[in-house]
Amino acid sequence: MTQRPGAQIDQTLSGVRVLDLSRVLAGPWCTQTLADLGADVIKVERPVHGDDTRGWGPPFLKDRAGHDTAEAAYYLGTNRNKRSITIDIAQAGGQALIRDLVTRCDVFIENFKVGDMARYGLDAATLCALNPRLVYCSITGFGQTGPYRERAGYDYAVQGIGGLMSVTGERDDLPGGGPQKVGVAVADLFTGMYATVAILAALRHRDHSGCGQVIDMALLDAQVAMLANLGANYLATGVAPKRAGNAHQNIVPYQVFEVADGHIILAVGNDAQFVKFCEIAGQPELARDARFARNADRVRHRETLIPLLDELMTQRGKADWLATLEAAKVPCGPINNLAEVFADRQVRERGMTVEVPHPLAGSVSLVASPMRLSATPVQYRRAPPLLGEHTDEVLGEFGWTEAQRAALREQGVIG
Repeated sequence: MTQRPGAQIDQTLSGVRVLDLSRVLAGPWCTQTLADLGADVIKVERPVHGDDTRGWGPPFLKDRAGHDTAEAAYYLGTNRNKRSITIDIAQAGGQALIRDLVTRCDVFIENFKVGDMARYGLDAATLCALNPRLVYCSITGFGQTGPYRERAGYDYAVQGIGGLMSVTGERDDLPGGGPQKVGVAVADLFTGMYATVAILAALRHRDHSGCGQVIDMALLDAQVAMLANLGANYLATGVAPKRAGNAHQNIVPYQVFEVADGHIILAVGNDAQFVKFCEIAGQPELARDARFARNADRVRHRETLIPLLDELMTQRGKADWLATLEAAKVPCGPINNLAEVFADRQVRERGMTVEVPHPLAGSVSLVASPMRLSATPVQYRRAPPLLGEHTDEVLGEFGWTEAQRAALREQGVIG
């Protein structure tokens, strides 16, 4: 089942206007979330080229005739519900235009290198002086302070610097062991989500105090924060966790197991579940063994227990294990590829795809938002915009006449 754009109702962020100078992933992920919640997000792109991710394909969106468009799937996945305008901020006229627009915006977000905005006269001090109610959010690799502040920040490098790759991948002593990045750009995505939360908090503060504020988001900070229990483990012990493959550092058994016809995930979260698992596996005595009775014991005796479970798991097939474990409410699951994910009956019932009208393709399928709000649900108002699709529309709303827009276009300030 797919969701389709429905009747327009007020949303939580209706009336909030965001001027979005971010590109690629962390910033656009943040502003797409704000747009899903009803904010008017005006995406400012370079004339001609636009957001880098427009060209990050294949795959590209197919037009009605089945030919590739200039819209990469990467770009489509993070830019719905926005309006695109093109402005050359390297030109004085483009900088002046941004300063004019920002006086009537609530949020300004950018992910340029440290110092770039100041060179353009678009830094936080300048824009917040023009609009004291402005929430100004900068997203960089390493933040506005510190010895790495001027470095370019990329998700892959930050996964390494921030420790994630030291705990991701197979154990070093096993075949295939060694550093491994996560399959999606999680440092970018987490930074985008943290930025969303920070912006919402700053807007609430602004609504009470009348004053905006500056938000300094860094990929590395977000990466370190999202180490979660592993970061806490290190701080508690002074011992750096190592890669554990598909196993969990603090829970046993909680990993992938090979079965007779493939693999499944077994995620035993507590001692009662372990008792049920052992009964299902035909080995109830394992749960009574002092080495395995409590999770803490199972973690300490992992190297003894897991080989025993490996042998048990291979004796039955995937469907048998999953059905039996699910019936007993022992957490488990298959390992799906993406075709299986989007065909999954739970994913379909939850409406995790959405079909949105698109001017080139007729319609485009997108991954839906996971946010479920009872009174102000997410709406899918716009497909990811074409480059500069709304330049005249937006500037007209801000009072720029047709003649003025023509002059800006002649000067190359807008596309």
